[in-house]
Amino acid sequence: MQASNEPLTPLQSAPLIDPFGRAISYVRVSVTDRCDFRCVYCMSEHMAFLPRRDLLSLEELDRLIAAFVARGTRKLRITGGEPLVRHDVMRLFDSLSRHLETGALEELTLTTNGSQLSRFAHRLYDCGVRRVNVLSRLKASMKTNLSPLCNLLMLGGLTLPLSRSCLWGSSRDLNG
Repeated sequence: MQASNEPLTPLQSAPLIDPFGRAISYVRVSVTDRCDFRCVYCMSEHMAFLPRRDLLSLEELDRLIAAFVARGTRKLRITGGEPLVRHDVMRLFDSLSRHLETGALEELTLTTNGSQLSRFAHRLYDCGVRRVNVLSRLKASMKTNLSPLCNLLMLGGLTLPLSRSCLWGSSRDLNG
């Protein structure tokens, strides 16, 4: 994925300000509405997905995020649906890592249901992701499978805030 080489205009480099006059430095970007789980946590019983043609391409998402970073975004969270089911999403993470390398972005994080982490944990780490937030209403059989995953992530240097909502229905973190 190629980053845009177009120069930023002064309007693009002005900080984003919310209606209360605060600078916006944290942005969440959903890369898909699809998920590989069918739980009621985030999906209604009769969920209708967006047609794929209505989603931004990875290149368009990269350009949008670059504009946010140019206007003062320092922390970015990639979300979904389940972001790791988006085809070729690691190309986006590879490209976004440039903002970490230049210091323009302080933090790149991911919210996930955890189903694909064993497949992508090392690549996410290589792209600069150091925090992964696992939000899911896990079945009892899946809870036992989470320990090996936690070990893999800890070995990779990632922290894994697990929402109690995935285990007990509360939104507080298990490790805090």
